Amino acid sequence: MVPRRIFSGLTRSTFDEANPAPYAEGAKRGVDEAVVRHISEEKREPKWMLEHRLASLLSFQSMPLPAWGPDLSHLDLENIIYYASPGIAETEDWGEVPEEVRRVYDRLGIPEAERKVLAGVGAQYESDVIYHKLKSQWKEQGVIFLDMDNALQEHPDLVREYFMKCVPSTDHKFAALHGAVWSGGTFLYVPAGVKIAEPLQAYFRMNAKNMGQFEHTLIVVEEGAEVHYIEGCSAPKYGSQALHAGCVEVFVKPGAKCRYSSVENWSRDTFNLNTKRAIVQKDAVMEWIGGTMGSGLTMLYPSSLLVGEGAQCDHLSIAFANEGQWQDTGGKVKHLASHTGSNIVSKSVSVRGGMTVFRGAISIAPDLQDCTAHMACDSLLLDALSRTETIPHLTIASNDVTVAHEATVGRLNTEDIFYLTSRGLSEEEAKAMIVSGFLEPIIRLLPLEYAVEMNRLIELEMEGSVG
Repeated sequence: MVPRRIFSGLTRSTFDEANPAPYAEGAKRGVDEAVVRHISEEKREPKWMLEHRLASLLSFQSMPLPAWGPDLSHLDLENIIYYASPGIAETEDWGEVPEEVRRVYDRLGIPEAERKVLAGVGAQYESDVIYHKLKSQWKEQGVIFLDMDNALQEHPDLVREYFMKCVPSTDHKFAALHGAVWSGGTFLYVPAGVKIAEPLQAYFRMNAKNMGQFEHTLIVVEEGAEVHYIEGCSAPKYGSQALHAGCVEVFVKPGAKCRYSSVENWSRDTFNLNTKRAIVQKDAVMEWIGGTMGSGLTMLYPSSLLVGEGAQCDHLSIAFANEGQWQDTGGKVKHLASHTGSNIVSKSVSVRGGMTVFRGAISIAPDLQDCTAHMACDSLLLDALSRTETIPHLTIASNDVTVAHEATVGRLNTEDIFYLTSRGLSEEEAKAMIVSGFLEPIIRLLPLEYAVEMNRLIELEMEGSVG
Protein backbone atom coordinates (compact mmCIF):
# COMPACT_ATOMS: atom_id res chain seq x y z
CA MET A 1 0.00 0.00 0.00
CA VAL A 2 1.22 3.50 -0.88
CA PRO A 3 1.77 5.72 2.19
CA ARG A 4 -0.82 8.49 2.33
CA ARG A 5 1.31 11.20 3.88
CA ILE A 6 4.05 11.90 1.35
CA PHE A 7 3.26 15.61 1.59
CA SER A 8 2.13 15.74 5.23
CA GLY A 9 5.27 17.57 6.43
CA LEU A 10 4.67 20.62 4.22
CA THR A 11 4.89 23.96 6.01
CA ARG A 12 4.97 27.52 4.71
CA SER A 13 8.76 27.57 5.07
CA THR A 14 8.94 24.55 2.74
CA PHE A 15 7.99 26.86 -0.11
CA ASP A 16 9.37 30.20 1.08
CA GLU A 17 12.96 29.16 1.83
CA ALA A 18 15.38 29.99 -0.98
CA ASN A 19 18.83 28.69 -1.86
CA PRO A 20 21.72 31.05 -2.66
CA ALA A 21 21.53 32.11 -6.31
CA PRO A 22 25.01 33.26 -7.41
CA TYR A 23 24.14 32.39 -11.03
CA ALA A 24 21.55 35.21 -11.02
CA GLU A 25 23.90 37.88 -9.68
CA GLY A 26 24.46 40.44 -12.39
CA ALA A 27 22.02 38.66 -14.73
CA LYS A 28 20.53 40.90 -17.39
CA ARG A 29 17.04 42.15 -16.61
CA GLY A 30 14.43 42.87 -19.21
CA VAL A 31 14.09 41.23 -22.61
CA ASP A 32 15.51 42.23 -25.97
CA GLU A 33 16.98 40.59 -29.06
CA ALA A 34 20.31 39.94 -27.34
CA VAL A 35 18.61 37.96 -24.55
CA VAL A 36 16.64 35.91 -27.08
CA ARG A 37 19.71 35.14 -29.18
CA HIS A 38 21.66 34.19 -26.04
CA ILE A 39 19.00 31.67 -24.99
CA SER A 40 18.89 30.08 -28.44
CA GLU A 41 22.68 29.97 -28.78
CA GLU A 42 23.22 28.45 -25.34
CA LYS A 43 20.72 25.71 -26.15
CA ARG A 44 22.22 25.09 -29.63
CA GLU A 45 18.82 25.38 -31.25
CA PRO A 46 18.04 24.94 -34.96
CA LYS A 47 17.65 28.04 -37.08
CA TRP A 48 13.87 27.76 -37.30
CA MET A 49 13.52 28.01 -33.52
CA LEU A 50 15.65 31.16 -33.35
CA GLU A 51 13.51 32.66 -36.11
CA HIS A 52 10.40 31.72 -34.15
CA ARG A 53 11.79 33.37 -31.03
CA LEU A 54 12.68 36.58 -32.82
CA ALA A 55 9.28 36.81 -34.52
CA SER A 56 7.61 36.24 -31.15
CA LEU A 57 9.71 39.01 -29.61
CA LEU A 58 8.49 41.46 -32.25
CA SER A 59 4.90 40.45 -31.51
CA PHE A 60 5.47 40.91 -27.78
CA GLN A 61 6.95 44.37 -28.26
CA SER A 62 4.04 45.50 -30.44
CA MET A 63 1.18 44.14 -28.31
CA PRO A 64 -0.47 46.01 -25.44
CA LEU A 65 -1.14 44.52 -22.02
CA PRO A 66 -4.59 42.92 -21.71
CA ALA A 67 -7.13 45.71 -21.17
CA TRP A 68 -9.60 43.47 -19.31
CA GLY A 69 -9.39 41.63 -16.02
CA PRO A 70 -7.00 42.49 -13.21
CA ASP A 71 -4.70 45.49 -13.53
CA LEU A 72 -1.28 44.49 -14.85
CA SER A 73 0.11 48.01 -15.15
CA HIS A 74 2.21 47.60 -12.00
CA LEU A 75 4.03 44.55 -13.41
CA ASP A 76 7.59 45.75 -14.02
CA LEU A 77 8.65 43.71 -17.04
CA GLU A 78 12.00 45.50 -17.16
CA ASN A 79 13.04 44.15 -13.74
CA ILE A 80 12.45 40.46 -14.49
CA ILE A 81 15.30 38.02 -15.17
CA TYR A 82 14.13 36.13 -18.26
CA TYR A 83 16.85 33.50 -18.35
CA ALA A 84 19.21 32.18 -15.70
CA SER A 85 20.88 28.80 -15.86
CA PRO A 86 21.89 27.38 -12.47
CA GLY A 87 24.68 25.44 -14.21
CA ILE A 88 23.42 22.00 -13.13
CA ALA A 89 23.76 19.21 -15.67
CA GLU A 90 20.59 17.20 -16.26
CA THR A 91 20.69 13.65 -14.91
CA GLU A 92 18.57 10.50 -14.45
CA ASP A 93 20.28 9.80 -11.12
CA TRP A 94 18.72 11.74 -8.24
CA GLY A 95 21.89 11.34 -6.21
CA GLU A 96 23.81 13.40 -8.80
CA VAL A 97 21.66 16.49 -8.23
CA PRO A 98 23.55 18.97 -5.98
CA GLU A 99 22.64 18.45 -2.35
CA GLU A 100 21.28 21.96 -1.68
CA VAL A 101 18.93 21.68 -4.68
CA ARG A 102 18.00 18.09 -3.89
CA ARG A 103 16.89 19.17 -0.42
CA VAL A 104 14.29 21.52 -1.94
CA TYR A 105 12.60 18.72 -3.85
CA ASP A 106 13.05 16.24 -0.99
CA ARG A 107 11.08 18.57 1.27
CA LEU A 108 8.36 18.75 -1.36
CA GLY A 109 8.10 14.97 -1.51
CA ILE A 110 9.00 14.65 -5.20
CA PRO A 111 11.49 11.71 -5.12
CA GLU A 112 9.30 9.73 -2.74
CA ALA A 113 6.26 10.24 -4.92
CA GLU A 114 8.29 9.09 -7.94
CA ARG A 115 9.30 5.87 -6.25
CA LYS A 116 5.81 5.03 -5.09
CA VAL A 117 3.19 6.32 -7.52
CA LEU A 118 4.68 7.83 -10.68
CA ALA A 119 5.67 6.48 -14.08
CA GLY A 120 8.16 9.30 -14.59
CA VAL A 121 9.33 12.63 -13.18
CA GLY A 122 10.90 15.84 -14.43
CA ALA A 123 12.30 18.58 -12.19
CA GLN A 124 13.04 22.10 -13.40
CA TYR A 125 15.07 24.63 -11.41
CA GLU A 126 15.02 28.19 -12.75
CA SER A 127 15.41 28.01 -16.56
CA ASP A 128 16.83 24.46 -16.75
CA VAL A 129 15.52 20.95 -16.27
CA ILE A 130 17.93 19.26 -13.86
CA TYR A 131 16.38 15.79 -13.55
CA HIS A 132 14.24 13.70 -15.89
CA LYS A 133 13.43 10.02 -15.78
CA LEU A 134 10.87 7.60 -17.27
CA LYS A 135 10.30 4.01 -16.14
CA SER A 136 11.79 1.54 -18.59
CA GLN A 137 8.51 -0.30 -19.22
CA TRP A 138 7.07 2.82 -20.86
CA LYS A 139 10.25 3.56 -22.81
CA GLU A 140 9.99 0.09 -24.28
CA GLN A 141 6.48 0.87 -25.52
CA GLY A 142 7.69 3.95 -27.37
CA VAL A 143 6.68 6.64 -24.90
CA ILE A 144 8.85 9.76 -25.16
CA PHE A 145 9.16 11.77 -21.94
CA LEU A 146 11.90 14.38 -22.18
CA ASP A 147 12.51 17.96 -21.26
CA MET A 148 11.70 20.27 -24.18
CA ASP A 149 15.32 21.27 -24.78
CA ASN A 150 16.41 17.67 -25.27
CA ALA A 151 13.28 16.85 -27.27
CA LEU A 152 14.17 19.64 -29.69
CA GLN A 153 17.62 18.07 -30.17
CA GLU A 154 16.50 14.43 -30.36
CA HIS A 155 13.13 14.76 -32.14
CA PRO A 156 13.30 18.07 -34.03
CA ASP A 157 10.73 17.18 -36.71
CA LEU A 158 8.19 15.96 -34.16
CA VAL A 159 8.60 19.05 -32.01
CA ARG A 160 8.38 21.38 -35.02
CA GLU A 161 5.14 19.71 -36.15
CA TYR A 162 3.36 20.69 -32.94
CA PHE A 163 5.29 23.52 -31.24
CA MET A 164 3.01 26.55 -30.66
CA LYS A 165 0.52 25.27 -33.21
CA CYS A 166 -2.15 25.08 -30.52
CA VAL A 167 -1.18 28.35 -28.80
CA PRO A 168 0.38 30.64 -31.45
CA SER A 169 2.69 33.45 -30.41
CA THR A 170 0.24 35.94 -31.88
CA ASP A 171 -2.48 34.87 -29.41
CA HIS A 172 -1.77 37.55 -26.78
CA LYS A 173 1.12 39.51 -25.29
CA PHE A 174 2.26 36.84 -22.82
CA ALA A 175 2.01 34.03 -25.37
CA ALA A 176 4.31 36.13 -27.53
CA LEU A 177 6.69 36.67 -24.61
CA HIS A 178 6.67 32.93 -23.97
CA GLY A 179 7.45 32.20 -27.62
CA ALA A 180 10.48 34.47 -27.38
CA VAL A 181 12.04 33.32 -24.09
CA TRP A 182 10.65 29.83 -23.33
CA SER A 183 13.09 27.47 -21.64
CA GLY A 184 12.74 23.95 -20.29
CA GLY A 185 9.43 22.23 -19.77
CA THR A 186 8.16 18.82 -20.83
CA PHE A 187 7.71 16.92 -24.07
CA LEU A 188 5.42 13.92 -23.70
CA TYR A 189 4.53 11.67 -26.64
CA VAL A 190 2.30 8.63 -26.12
CA PRO A 191 2.11 6.24 -29.11
CA ALA A 192 -1.20 4.90 -30.40
CA GLY A 193 -2.89 2.42 -28.10
CA VAL A 194 -0.49 2.84 -25.17
CA LYS A 195 -2.30 3.39 -21.87
CA ILE A 196 0.09 4.56 -19.16
CA ALA A 197 -1.20 3.18 -15.88
CA GLU A 198 0.60 5.62 -13.56
CA PRO A 199 0.76 9.43 -13.69
CA LEU A 200 3.81 11.31 -14.90
CA GLN A 201 4.84 14.50 -13.15
CA ALA A 202 6.96 17.59 -13.67
CA TYR A 203 7.75 20.04 -10.88
CA PHE A 204 8.88 23.60 -11.57
CA ARG A 205 10.75 25.65 -8.99
CA MET A 206 11.79 29.29 -9.18
CA ASN A 207 14.51 30.19 -6.66
CA ALA A 208 16.19 33.52 -7.43
CA LYS A 209 14.77 36.97 -6.71
CA ASN A 210 12.87 38.63 -9.61
CA MET A 211 13.05 35.42 -11.60
CA GLY A 212 10.86 34.58 -14.56
CA GLN A 213 10.00 31.03 -15.59
CA PHE A 214 8.70 30.16 -19.05
CA GLU A 215 8.55 26.38 -19.34
CA HIS A 216 6.82 24.85 -22.35
CA THR A 217 4.74 21.70 -21.96
CA LEU A 218 3.87 19.83 -25.16
CA ILE A 219 1.77 16.66 -24.91
CA VAL A 220 0.76 14.48 -27.87
CA VAL A 221 -1.56 11.54 -27.15
CA GLU A 222 -1.98 9.40 -30.23
CA GLU A 223 -5.10 7.48 -31.24
CA GLY A 224 -6.56 5.30 -28.48
CA ALA A 225 -3.80 6.15 -26.00
CA GLU A 226 -4.27 7.35 -22.42
CA VAL A 227 -2.12 9.38 -20.02
CA HIS A 228 -2.36 11.40 -16.81
CA TYR A 229 0.16 14.21 -16.45
CA ILE A 230 0.65 16.27 -13.29
CA GLU A 231 2.45 19.59 -12.89
CA GLY A 232 3.39 21.27 -9.64
CA CYS A 233 5.20 24.53 -9.02
CA SER A 234 6.39 26.85 -6.28
CA ALA A 235 8.69 29.79 -5.56
CA PRO A 236 10.10 31.50 -2.45
CA LYS A 237 8.82 34.85 -1.23
CA TYR A 238 11.14 37.84 -1.56
CA GLY A 239 8.80 40.83 -1.48
CA SER A 240 9.57 41.77 -5.08
CA GLN A 241 8.01 40.70 -8.35
CA ALA A 242 8.46 37.38 -10.13
CA LEU A 243 6.78 36.24 -13.34
CA HIS A 244 5.50 32.90 -14.58
CA ALA A 245 4.30 32.78 -18.20
CA GLY A 246 4.43 29.11 -19.16
CA CYS A 247 2.51 27.44 -21.96
CA VAL A 248 0.77 24.06 -22.16
CA GLU A 249 -0.27 22.54 -25.48
CA VAL A 250 -2.13 19.22 -25.63
CA PHE A 251 -3.08 17.29 -28.77
CA VAL A 252 -5.59 14.51 -28.07
CA LYS A 253 -6.03 12.30 -31.12
CA PRO A 254 -9.14 10.23 -32.01
CA GLY A 255 -10.32 7.97 -29.20
CA ALA A 256 -7.50 9.09 -26.88
CA LYS A 257 -7.78 10.39 -23.33
CA CYS A 258 -5.62 12.89 -21.47
CA ARG A 259 -5.94 14.14 -17.92
CA TYR A 260 -3.84 17.16 -17.00
CA SER A 261 -3.68 17.98 -13.30
CA SER A 262 -1.88 20.91 -11.74
CA VAL A 263 -1.23 22.18 -8.24
CA GLU A 264 0.06 25.75 -8.60
CA ASN A 265 1.50 27.28 -5.45
CA TRP A 266 3.65 30.20 -6.57
CA SER A 267 4.60 32.79 -3.95
CA ARG A 268 2.62 35.98 -3.35
CA ASP A 269 5.34 37.81 -5.30
CA THR A 270 4.46 35.99 -8.51
CA PHE A 271 2.36 37.11 -11.45
CA ASN A 272 1.02 33.82 -12.83
CA LEU A 273 0.05 34.47 -16.46
CA ASN A 274 -0.10 30.97 -17.87
CA THR A 275 -1.72 29.73 -21.10
CA LYS A 276 -3.12 26.19 -21.45
CA ARG A 277 -4.99 24.79 -24.45
CA ALA A 278 -5.95 21.42 -25.95
CA ILE A 279 -7.14 20.32 -29.39
CA VAL A 280 -9.50 17.37 -28.93
CA GLN A 281 -10.31 15.15 -31.90
CA LYS A 282 -13.05 12.63 -32.68
CA ASP A 283 -14.31 10.65 -29.65
CA ALA A 284 -11.37 11.87 -27.56
CA VAL A 285 -11.52 13.09 -23.96
CA MET A 286 -9.61 15.95 -22.33
CA GLU A 287 -9.74 16.55 -18.58
CA TRP A 288 -8.29 19.64 -16.87
CA ILE A 289 -8.05 19.47 -13.07
CA GLY A 290 -6.36 22.38 -11.36
CA GLY A 291 -5.76 24.10 -8.07
CA THR A 292 -4.51 27.71 -7.90
CA MET A 293 -3.31 28.67 -4.45
CA GLY A 294 -0.33 30.90 -4.02
CA SER A 295 0.40 33.63 -6.55
CA GLY A 296 -0.40 37.27 -5.89
CA LEU A 297 -2.17 37.60 -9.23
CA THR A 298 -3.28 34.81 -11.55
CA MET A 299 -4.86 34.88 -14.99
CA LEU A 300 -5.46 31.27 -16.06
CA TYR A 301 -8.22 29.87 -18.28
CA PRO A 302 -7.48 26.37 -19.68
CA SER A 303 -9.13 25.97 -23.08
CA SER A 304 -10.39 23.05 -25.13
CA LEU A 305 -11.11 23.08 -28.85
CA LEU A 306 -13.52 20.22 -29.62
CA VAL A 307 -12.74 19.70 -33.29
CA GLY A 308 -13.93 16.12 -33.82
CA GLU A 309 -17.39 14.59 -33.49
CA GLY A 310 -17.94 12.97 -30.12
CA ALA A 311 -15.13 14.91 -28.44
CA GLN A 312 -15.61 15.58 -24.72
CA CYS A 313 -13.92 17.77 -22.12
CA ASP A 314 -14.11 18.44 -18.40
CA HIS A 315 -12.65 21.55 -16.75
CA LEU A 316 -12.58 21.25 -12.97
CA SER A 317 -10.78 23.90 -10.94
CA ILE A 318 -10.20 25.30 -7.47
CA ALA A 319 -9.04 28.83 -6.66
CA PHE A 320 -8.12 30.08 -3.18
CA ALA A 321 -7.52 33.80 -2.61
CA ASN A 322 -6.06 35.10 0.63
CA GLU A 323 -5.12 38.63 1.66
CA GLY A 324 -3.58 40.58 -1.22
CA GLN A 325 -4.38 37.90 -3.82
CA TRP A 326 -6.42 38.15 -7.00
CA GLN A 327 -7.19 34.75 -8.53
CA ASP A 328 -8.73 35.28 -11.97
CA THR A 329 -9.43 31.80 -13.29
CA GLY A 330 -11.94 29.75 -15.26
CA GLY A 331 -12.19 27.77 -18.48
CA LYS A 332 -12.99 28.11 -22.17
CA VAL A 333 -14.49 25.60 -24.59
CA LYS A 334 -15.15 25.91 -28.31
CA HIS A 335 -17.52 23.34 -29.80
CA LEU A 336 -16.46 23.02 -33.43
CA ALA A 337 -18.05 19.64 -34.22
CA SER A 338 -21.38 17.90 -33.63
CA HIS A 339 -22.14 15.48 -30.78
CA THR A 340 -19.60 17.14 -28.49
CA GLY A 341 -19.89 17.74 -24.76
CA SER A 342 -18.25 20.02 -22.23
CA ASN A 343 -18.40 20.56 -18.49
CA ILE A 344 -16.80 23.51 -16.66
CA VAL A 345 -16.97 23.43 -12.87
CA SER A 346 -15.18 25.92 -10.64
CA LYS A 347 -15.04 26.24 -6.86
CA SER A 348 -13.41 29.23 -5.19
CA VAL A 349 -12.71 30.38 -1.65
CA SER A 350 -11.89 33.93 -0.56
CA VAL A 351 -10.58 34.90 2.89
CA ARG A 352 -9.11 38.03 4.55
CA GLY A 353 -10.07 40.29 1.63
CA GLY A 354 -8.91 37.98 -1.16
CA MET A 355 -10.50 38.33 -4.62
CA THR A 356 -11.63 35.44 -6.84
CA VAL A 357 -13.04 35.89 -10.31
CA PHE A 358 -14.45 33.10 -12.47
CA ARG A 359 -14.45 33.69 -16.23
CA GLY A 360 -16.10 30.95 -18.23
CA ALA A 361 -16.63 30.97 -21.98
CA ILE A 362 -18.52 28.45 -24.10
CA SER A 363 -19.05 28.88 -27.83
CA ILE A 364 -20.90 26.58 -30.21
CA ALA A 365 -20.25 27.02 -33.92
CA PRO A 366 -23.05 27.24 -36.52
CA ASP A 367 -24.84 24.20 -37.99
CA LEU A 368 -23.87 21.73 -35.26
CA GLN A 369 -26.09 19.01 -33.82
CA ASP A 370 -26.47 17.40 -30.41
CA CYS A 371 -24.00 19.48 -28.42
CA THR A 372 -24.18 19.66 -24.64
CA ALA A 373 -22.43 22.20 -22.44
CA HIS A 374 -22.62 22.91 -18.72
CA MET A 375 -20.89 25.62 -16.69
CA ALA A 376 -21.07 26.05 -12.91
CA CYS A 377 -19.28 28.27 -10.42
CA ASP A 378 -19.60 27.91 -6.65
CA SER A 379 -17.93 30.54 -4.46
CA LEU A 380 -17.42 30.62 -0.72
CA LEU A 381 -16.69 33.85 1.17
CA LEU A 382 -15.15 33.45 4.61
CA ASP A 383 -15.54 37.06 5.78
CA ALA A 384 -17.08 40.42 4.90
CA LEU A 385 -13.84 41.77 3.41
CA SER A 386 -13.49 39.17 0.66
CA ARG A 387 -14.92 39.42 -2.85
CA THR A 388 -15.92 37.15 -5.68
CA GLU A 389 -17.28 37.62 -9.20
CA THR A 390 -18.68 35.29 -11.84
CA ILE A 391 -18.40 36.33 -15.49
CA PRO A 392 -19.92 33.76 -17.88
CA HIS A 393 -19.89 34.22 -21.64
CA LEU A 394 -22.04 32.05 -23.92
CA THR A 395 -21.99 32.26 -27.72
CA ILE A 396 -24.49 29.82 -29.22
CA ALA A 397 -24.88 29.70 -33.01
CA SER A 398 -26.72 26.36 -33.34
CA ASN A 399 -30.21 25.30 -32.26
CA ASP A 400 -29.79 21.60 -31.50
CA VAL A 401 -27.88 22.16 -28.26
CA THR A 402 -28.33 21.95 -24.51
CA VAL A 403 -26.47 24.65 -22.59
CA ALA A 404 -26.73 25.43 -18.88
CA HIS A 405 -25.01 27.91 -16.56
CA GLU A 406 -25.34 28.23 -12.82
CA ALA A 407 -23.52 30.16 -10.11
CA THR A 408 -23.79 30.28 -6.34
CA VAL A 409 -22.15 32.46 -3.71
CA GLY A 410 -22.33 31.56 -0.04
CA ARG A 411 -20.85 32.31 3.33
CA LEU A 412 -19.86 30.01 6.16
CA ASN A 413 -22.88 28.69 7.98
CA THR A 414 -22.71 29.70 11.65
CA GLU A 415 -24.81 26.68 12.62
CA ASP A 416 -22.29 24.33 11.01
CA ILE A 417 -19.42 26.05 12.83
CA PHE A 418 -21.32 25.87 16.13
CA TYR A 419 -22.01 22.16 15.61
CA LEU A 420 -18.36 21.36 14.92
CA THR A 421 -17.02 23.47 17.79
CA SER A 422 -19.49 21.76 20.13
CA ARG A 423 -17.82 18.50 19.14
CA GLY A 424 -14.42 19.69 20.33
CA LEU A 425 -12.96 21.43 17.28
CA SER A 426 -11.61 24.94 17.48
CA GLU A 427 -13.32 27.56 15.32
CA GLU A 428 -10.30 27.62 13.00
CA GLU A 429 -10.37 23.82 12.63
CA ALA A 430 -14.12 23.92 12.01
CA LYS A 431 -13.72 26.48 9.22
CA ALA A 432 -10.92 24.46 7.63
CA MET A 433 -13.06 21.31 7.70
CA ILE A 434 -16.00 23.07 6.03
CA VAL A 435 -13.73 24.50 3.32
CA SER A 436 -12.18 21.09 2.69
CA GLY A 437 -15.63 19.56 2.33
CA PHE A 438 -16.67 22.32 -0.08
CA LEU A 439 -13.65 21.63 -2.32
CA GLU A 440 -13.61 17.84 -1.94
CA PRO A 441 -15.56 16.97 -5.14
CA ILE A 442 -12.66 18.30 -7.20
CA ILE A 443 -9.76 17.42 -4.89
CA ARG A 444 -10.77 13.75 -4.86
CA LEU A 445 -10.09 13.54 -8.59
CA LEU A 446 -6.37 14.02 -7.92
CA PRO A 447 -4.25 10.95 -7.14
CA LEU A 448 -4.36 10.29 -3.41
CA GLU A 449 -0.94 11.74 -2.61
CA TYR A 450 -1.69 14.98 -4.47
CA ALA A 451 -5.09 15.30 -2.84
CA VAL A 452 -3.20 15.15 0.46
CA GLU A 453 -0.89 17.91 -0.78
CA MET A 454 -3.81 20.08 -1.84
CA ASN A 455 -5.56 19.64 1.49
CA ARG A 456 -2.35 20.52 3.31
CA LEU A 457 -1.98 23.69 1.23
CA ILE A 458 -5.53 24.66 2.14
CA GLU A 459 -4.73 24.08 5.80
CA LEU A 460 -1.75 26.42 5.48
CA GLU A 461 -3.92 29.09 3.83
CA MET A 462 -6.55 28.74 6.55
CA GLU A 463 -4.14 29.14 9.45
CA GLY A 464 -5.05 32.20 11.48
CA SER A 465 -8.35 32.68 9.63
CA VAL A 466 -10.22 33.37 12.87
CA GLY A 467 -10.18 36.90 14.20
